[in-house]
Amino acid sequence: MKTKMTTVAVAAIVAAGSAVAAVPASAAASKAAPTRCHTADLKAGFATGDDAKPDMGRTGKQTQAFIWFTNKSNRTCTLSGFAGVDMVGAQRTDGTWSLVRSSKRPTKITLGRGDTTDFSINLLPVARSTPQKEKFVPAKFLVTPPNETKHFTLKWPFGGQILKQDGATHPGTYLNPVGQ
Repeated sequence: MKTKMTTVAVAAIVAAGSAVAAVPASAAASKAAPTRCHTADLKAGFATGDDAKPDMGRTGKQTQAFIWFTNKSNRTCTLSGFAGVDMVGAQRTDGTWSLVRSSKRPTKITLGRGDTTDFSINLLPVARSTPQKEKFVPAKFLVTPPNETKHFTLKWPFGGQILKQDGATHPGTYLNPVGQ
């Protein structure tokens, strides 16, 4: 096994009778790698631009909603994995639906101050005429950033209803990793 040895010269500067040690350039240049983003570092919301709105009137076919995270802290941080998403229903019979994850592989996203990333939620809308017990009417989303325990509460701004498949193995409504 070869060992690569780097020699760092540390110079002492004598000024006015006192010695001051210089910091090696390699130590000054190296910064700690960014750590993960915490809920307190972020703000979140639904993407509501015309091109980002889910087509909730497109019944029987999937559509997507997007939730964004913006780094509001003064440091660079990373996100990797899936957010936790619990939909809270507007109907008395809806309850809370914890969304399952897609099979997509997460990547690590680095967010500088003010940077934004998002993730998508695939939704399977149904017609208003669908029997109440077969539909879920979203009211709010409890969104927890990856590897965190505190969540954001986001009001569902798009209306419509989703085919209720909260007990299905492969539901038509599920979430994708952050950054995808």
